[in-house]
Amino acid sequence: MLRRRRPLLRAAAVGGGAYIAGKHMANKANDQAAYEAQQDQRISDLESQQQYQQAPPDQQYQQYQQGPPQYQQGPPQYQQAPPPAAPAAAPSVYDQLSQLATLHDQGALTDDEFSAAKAKLLGT
Repeated sequence: MLRRRRPLLRAAAVGGGAYIAGKHMANKANDQAAYEAQQDQRISDLESQQQYQQAPPDQQYQQYQQGPPQYQQGPPQYQQAPPPAAPAAAPSVYDQLSQLATLHDQGALTDDEFSAAKAKLLGT
């Protein structure tokens, strides 16, 4: 009679372990889905802010009247100053040297002009 109960006990242990593992995986999947939904909401909020900042002033006024789609409220009581414009990136020294070499090869610069421009670029 004991021999008969052991397979049942083993099956119950295996089934219980599988149930707990499945429950854990389901909870983990639900947590992941909630995290991704929260990230998607943050991204959409940032995109709507960027669209507002990139819109021309007359469209910004219209957007204030309409409000963002998820809030539907008027303009805020304060307004942030726009970020300072990024300075135009100067071409690297390598790019400038290659441009000078191209002009020299095409005959637009003489040897003396090329040497002077190269010395000025390299600071020598």
